[in-house]
Amino acid sequence: MEANDKILAELARLYPDARPALQYKSPYELLVAVILSAQCTDERVNKVTQELFKGHNTPAAMLELSQEELEKYIYSCGFYRNKAAHILSASRDIVDKFGGEVPSDFNALRTLAGVGQKTANVVWSVAFGGDAIAVDTHVFRVSNRLGLACADTPLKVEEQLKQVIPKSDWSKAHHWLIYHGRQVCHSQRPACPTCTLSAICKFCNNK
Repeated sequence: MEANDKILAELARLYPDARPALQYKSPYELLVAVILSAQCTDERVNKVTQELFKGHNTPAAMLELSQEELEKYIYSCGFYRNKAAHILSASRDIVDKFGGEVPSDFNALRTLAGVGQKTANVVWSVAFGGDAIAVDTHVFRVSNRLGLACADTPLKVEEQLKQVIPKSDWSKAHHWLIYHGRQVCHSQRPACPTCTLSAICKFCNNK
């Protein structure tokens, strides 16, 4: 078995129930939560959206808020001014261009204001069942360390992961890598001595 296949098989064994940590009840709620999650913990986002979505869980309802009002809701997520602007712009696009419904087509998702590659990949994969690999900080770090990828930008990492991971596993692998990054392969102090992938990990064997 190739090293990459061994890595993927072990990640699948370790995290068979890996799933999104963000809490949502609709594609729109997921979209907002993913925008808020940039450089913020999922736990914090879930606390914020629990209050925000009580009265503003649709694009039309979100647009009832001013920029300043939305900023007050999401302040603790960090980068609140940019995030508020992106949420309101995307909401306006959804209302004006897509009849109030988050588009289920990946290319259409990418046209929404403030929606980048990672956000579109997450929403398309999780909400609509598309085959995608969203590269966040965990996926970027862990895939480079394990040797599944060797690239210096999220887009390049995404392209390389798509070459070594079967398409049917793209969405699952995204969550496997996130779980491994959170539980074992930490940014500052990776738990290499207890990691079951250390024997075939590029990072561990190049120390």
